[in-house]
Amino acid sequence: MQPRPNQRLSSQAMAFVLAGGRGSRLKELTNTRAKPAVYFGGKTRIIDFALSNALNSGIRKMAIATQYKAHSLIRHMQRGWGFFRAERNEYLDILPASQRVDENKWYLGTADAVTQNIDIVDSYGVKYIIVLAGDHIYKMDYEIMLQQHVQSGADVTIGCLTVPRAEASAFGVMDVDAQGRIISFMEKPKNPPGMPGDPDHTLASMGIYVFDWTFLRELLIADMDDPNSSHDFGNDLIPDIVKNGKAVAHQFAKSCVKSGLEDEPYWRDVGTIDAFWQANIDLTDFVPKLDIYDNTWPIWTYAEILPPAKFIHNEEGRRGTAVSSLVSGDCIVSGSEVSNSLLFTGVRTHSYSKLEYAVVLPQVVVNRRAELKNCVIDRGVIIPEGLVVGQDPDEDSKWFRRTDSGIVLVTQDMIDIWSRAKS
Repeated sequence: MQPRPNQRLSSQAMAFVLAGGRGSRLKELTNTRAKPAVYFGGKTRIIDFALSNALNSGIRKMAIATQYKAHSLIRHMQRGWGFFRAERNEYLDILPASQRVDENKWYLGTADAVTQNIDIVDSYGVKYIIVLAGDHIYKMDYEIMLQQHVQSGADVTIGCLTVPRAEASAFGVMDVDAQGRIISFMEKPKNPPGMPGDPDHTLASMGIYVFDWTFLRELLIADMDDPNSSHDFGNDLIPDIVKNGKAVAHQFAKSCVKSGLEDEPYWRDVGTIDAFWQANIDLTDFVPKLDIYDNTWPIWTYAEILPPAKFIHNEEGRRGTAVSSLVSGDCIVSGSEVSNSLLFTGVRTHSYSKLEYAVVLPQVVVNRRAELKNCVIDRGVIIPEGLVVGQDPDEDSKWFRRTDSGIVLVTQDMIDIWSRAKS
């Protein structure tokens, strides 16, 4: 199929989203769900950001490769992303690891997840493929990255963050020349290279790759037959292209979507409890680092039919209030003080309770006189009357998961153990 004149490149592209990761650093938050399915921002899931970026960029063909505990993720896709219509040449395929190539093989690596679905990508008839991680928080126009890919004649274009050299050892980093061509790719180096004209900063991989599909298809088939390969983009395919082909860096700052409120490009890997808590709390700032109220670049998700939030009681010491906080639909703040916190849908807080810097996932009940501070409360937890979290490090560590920086994760299993011990 020949592209029409002036046709957007995104209309000739598909997004392949890698959403199979367990996210083990999120501990109990991923006991029953994959990391991309973890709740974020009051009503969305983490994966909604990558998918919304693709949709807002004009991409109407998407595939999501799932593997680890995928049920809640698949259900979210069906409920929130079922508006694609084949008669409009739109497709969203969910691709669970289903042993399609070999009955003994699940997805062996990020590249293998695409390899096992080559026939499905072929059926889309696309010219370009954008490989995305499904577990990062950011807003980005992929059309701009596609344009650079075509103009540069690259074999692969890699999305890159600009990070201080002192912090770059935690990333896979790029050494580039003055034209942005990648000279070498290093995984978590002790002495990261600087950038041309900016020796104090380094380009770090975002895990976003743009390929011509015909090129990537041949590469994947060759990789599949290589017994020494781990079948991973970062470990195998990208270093090979850097060495033998043309790999070009795309700086996130050039395609980051900002509403005018954000001071700098915002990208977060919310892969730890601390990072997850901080990114949610960031949204409560007077001028948040990420503007989720930008209607020109909406974050699409499953929009539940819910009643409005409600605040009740107006007595001294028993007043339903929320300050510098996000309170989602179907929440009832009853005689409680909520500050610098984020309440997901369906949360109930009862009289005389206090929440400060708390990230409270859906359907949580906070009973009377409970005090929650610097914490993440998992979905559906019933907080007992009078429970205090976030004030006594020793007591928190005894019953709950407390990070080195003092953020406390509370799940219902932990509450049940606490309750049995106190009874």
